[in-house]
Amino acid sequence: MNKAIIISAPSGAGKTTIVKNMLKIFPQLSFSISACTRPQRENEENGRDYYFISTEEFKEKIKNGEFIEWEEVYPGKFYGTLKKEVERIWKEGKIIIFDVDVKGAINLKKYFGEKAIAIYIMPPSLEVLENRLRNRNTETDETIKVRIERAKYELSFASEFDYIVINDNLELAIKETKNIISFFINAN
Repeated sequence: MNKAIIISAPSGAGKTTIVKNMLKIFPQLSFSISACTRPQRENEENGRDYYFISTEEFKEKIKNGEFIEWEEVYPGKFYGTLKKEVERIWKEGKIIIFDVDVKGAINLKKYFGEKAIAIYIMPPSLEVLENRLRNRNTETDETIKVRIERAKYELSFASEFDYIVINDNLELAIKETKNIISFFINAN
């Protein structure tokens, strides 16, 4: 059966770190690369971290029905899951793992239904989340403020997920996520 694992969290909660660890632990997983319109960061690679495309190209793909889900996460910043990405991974006989925002996760869960589990990585507090964002040194005070406001909104959706993992200790959060995924993979 084609399966999907959806991991979501507010920005800075640790979801990307946890997803990268799951990819190392489970060779049968394959990362779903999202498309986005935000600028590429210094350490990111097009086609590995994201498909970086222009806003015009993104809107054209929306019009052509090429996305399973998409959202304008921040003004002018679009993110989405391409249908061809899911088809590529399933053709390889792998299980898809997603690292997506909360709305994207909820839309993916609705789309995949019983084929998917949704795991919410929760920060221990908004203060810890803000400190993590500041320590990245990639954000301005203004973007941090926007991300914290968005996190408050996103936290209200946690109950719509199958599992909630509180990331106040990364090692324990990785272990808990590993156990959830192991159970899901081995279930019929």
